[in-house]
Amino acid sequence: MPDIVLSTLNAKYLHASFGLRCLMANLGELQSRAKILEFDINQRPLEIAEALLEAAPKILGLGVYVWNAGPTLELLGILRRLRPDLKIVLGGPEVSYEWDQQPIIGLADHVITGEADLAFASLCRNLLSGTDPRPPKLIAAPVPDVAALASPYELYDARDLEHRVVYVEASRGCPFTCEFCLSSLEIPVRQFPLDDFLAAMQRLHDRGLRRFKFVDRTFNLNLATSRRILEFFLDRLSPELFVHFEMIPDRLPAELRELIARFPAGTLQFEVGIQTFDRQVEARISRRQNHDRLADNFQWLRQHSGVHLHADLIVGLPGETLESFGQGFDRLIGLGPQEIQVGILKRLRGTPIIRHDAEWQMVYNPHPPYEVLSTRTLDFATLARLRRFAKFWDLFGNSGNFLESLPMLWASVRNPESTVSGTKIGDPQTEPSACEQSSTVGSAFGAILAWSDWLHAQGVKGHGIALPRQYELLWRWSVETSGIPAEIFGPALARDYRRPGRADLPTWLVPFAGAEAALRRPARLPRRQSRHLGAPTQP
Repeated sequence: MPDIVLSTLNAKYLHASFGLRCLMANLGELQSRAKILEFDINQRPLEIAEALLEAAPKILGLGVYVWNAGPTLELLGILRRLRPDLKIVLGGPEVSYEWDQQPIIGLADHVITGEADLAFASLCRNLLSGTDPRPPKLIAAPVPDVAALASPYELYDARDLEHRVVYVEASRGCPFTCEFCLSSLEIPVRQFPLDDFLAAMQRLHDRGLRRFKFVDRTFNLNLATSRRILEFFLDRLSPELFVHFEMIPDRLPAELRELIARFPAGTLQFEVGIQTFDRQVEARISRRQNHDRLADNFQWLRQHSGVHLHADLIVGLPGETLESFGQGFDRLIGLGPQEIQVGILKRLRGTPIIRHDAEWQMVYNPHPPYEVLSTRTLDFATLARLRRFAKFWDLFGNSGNFLESLPMLWASVRNPESTVSGTKIGDPQTEPSACEQSSTVGSAFGAILAWSDWLHAQGVKGHGIALPRQYELLWRWSVETSGIPAEIFGPALARDYRRPGRADLPTWLVPFAGAEAALRRPARLPRRQSRHLGAPTQP
């Protein structure tokens, strides 16, 4: 039986906890007395407790995050009743701030705040040896020298490499001060020794890993480091290679462009945090970005590279309105990323976004994940509409299943008098006609918001919709409700259905199918990214 168990509840089984492996790697001589047990939030806390108690550890280290805070609290309640002698140590961003407001703190013996790579090992040595009979409950971990940390990458096993997301980091920290983000509180960027890092990547590659997800907040901050990492993967190109980076949207010098252009389509994915285009909102939340350079970089990436672009926008920032968010969404659509993730603002513990609560009447859900419920400029009903918009957009807009047909919703417009902020676009109170539900000319946001309102009125939820049903719903809205000619929309919808290689065309779509064979996208890439390859030019 291990003396130490390291555990957490991941958001999905697919995710392999990078934090647990960092802690395990730095346990030193205690590593042989420790074990990692991972779970996910879809498992019942009672079942998780059973597995943990079966391991019978003396010390349990638990990683607490915004996505698992609720079930972790329930888990600790069970463990405390069954194993009152178990030393429970909590860590992670959710318990690193505002400790006095969290019931979970009262169920723990110790809480380590900050980067616990070395502090957890030190506490375990103390608890197992009894050197200090009464170590403090709250332990603020000193910022570790990343050059002194042991590498966690050998702790990914064969199952992880073959079936799960493998996370890597070449740096820690963020140079920016965006008030909604915990990274704004971190010590400035620290680089891991690059030669050692690349040697570890080589060992992962030798073991068969071909999908690398970097967690660095600002991959393209240090030009020399970025170049060497890109060159490393260029030298190891293969049909299966896929590398994900988070990048600063307005920094893409010629030296990086030259390297990026050499990667085959779909090999690189860039996650780009835009968050808002409203300059007043940007200033309010201490966010800095150059819109002109951002647009130029997006244009270059779409025209001269095969990078898969995943861009982020946030709903509910202080002062953002329905109209300004819609304008930002349309502006981002015009830049052509393959995916736009629309997230709802979360009031993460410790972030300085709370300084706007009074002036902008920010009201947040008191329970994780602490999403904003209303603001001075977005009431609860409007935010509920935008929450539905985000779900339906992700299902239809980001999936890659409707590359040709979906843009027709905002390319074929019949009522230029409609506005984003008015009641004409899908206002449930007025039950607008199909003509009134059409968006402003060219407004993707208006079109999708109107359709989202219609889907909600039909009782459709934003999840669990079978694929044939998705195509049927898009047909009903586009042709039967909005009036897009069937002879134009039908062939586009049929091509979308067959594009990833599907042969089971629904009977009602058969009359619109051409003689061309179903296309088959490479199975080497993640499924969602693969579907975006070969996207047609938007109408």
